[in-house]
Order: sequence, then structure tokens, then C-alpha cells
Amino acid sequence: MESHQHSERTVASPLPFADSETPRGPLLVSAPVALDTSATPAAPVPGLEPAFEVAAALGPLEDHGTTRVGHRRVVPIAGGRVTGLIDAVILPGGADWQVIRPDGTIEIDTRYSARTGAGEYVHFRTSGVRSGRPEILDALLRGEPVDPSAYYFRVAVYLETSAPRLAAVERSIFVASAIRGADSVRYTAYRVT
Repeated sequence: MESHQHSERTVASPLPFADSETPRGPLLVSAPVALDTSATPAAPVPGLEPAFEVAAALGPLEDHGTTRVGHRRVVPIAGGRVTGLIDAVILPGGADWQVIRPDGTIEIDTRYSARTGAGEYVHFRTSGVRSGRPEILDALLRGEPVDPSAYYFRVAVYLETSAPRLAAVERSIFVASAIRGADSVRYTAYRVT
């Protein structure tokens, strides 16, 4: 079996005038570069560690119609609970600022806050997608029970806090597979190792 010690990478210019004159003179294009990867250790393979669970209560959906970015919906977050690595109450006032793509996929963009029993605040931001067959997404919108395996609902979760004992959560990325209920969202967040 042959081992490759070097690889070549060509940097191509996406500019339409890559080999022509520019207002400042001739444009120079990079030549292939040989990279020595023999001494580079392999990156660790990420794993997942269960970290915390979120159960959020939702308010009535606000359909804002088609805006310049697409079909906008806002779903208020009315409250809820976080348990596990973080034990806190979700405060009312957050929301999911959704955009519905032409294919029906829902872009998830939530921001909400929670307060621990010690009075510490944790800001949650999630970004993700919910997709599935149109009849499944319509059933979810009507509040009907739907098997979570019938749709794709995944988010990345980013946390922010001033609490020193929770500082480590700001240095981690969390991912989750979420479940949409009639008036709730639930997920278990996993820390990416």
C-alpha cells in the first residue's frame, strides 16, 4: 500500500479577471502548494456526552407572512425547565424566529433565558432545522401528536452566562435532536467532546 506524505492544494481565484489586469496592475494567482502532513496528528473524533434536558412551553404562533428573508413565523417561549448539568427555570420572553424555506423546511433560530435557583442567568441560543414530508409538518403545525422519527428536528445549542461555576458551558458546543409537541419543545442536549 502506498503512503502519501505530501498533498497538493491549488488555490483558485473565483474572480472573473483572475489572469488579467486589475486597476492596480497584474493579478497574481497562487501556484500549487505542497503540504507536508506526515507530522500532523489526526484530529480527535468528536463524541457526544449527555449534558442537560430542556422542556420549553410555547405561546401561540405569530405568522408574519412573507418578508424580505422568506416566510417569517415567531413562536414565543412562555417558560419551562432545564435539568441536568444546568438546573434552571426558563423565563418568559424568548422566542423562535422561524423562516420557512420554499421547500417547507423550517429554519430554527431561538433565543431565551433561564435562571438557576441561585439567581444565575443562562442565555440559550439555538440554530437548526425542522423538516419532513408536508403532511407531517402540517400535522405538527395543527398540534397533532407525531412520531419524532417521522421528521428531522436538530439544533446546535450555544450558551452564555456570567456565572463563574457555569463558565465551562460557554467553551462547549451542544447539539440536540428535538421533539415538537402541540405547545412545547423538548430536547436532550449533548456536549460535543
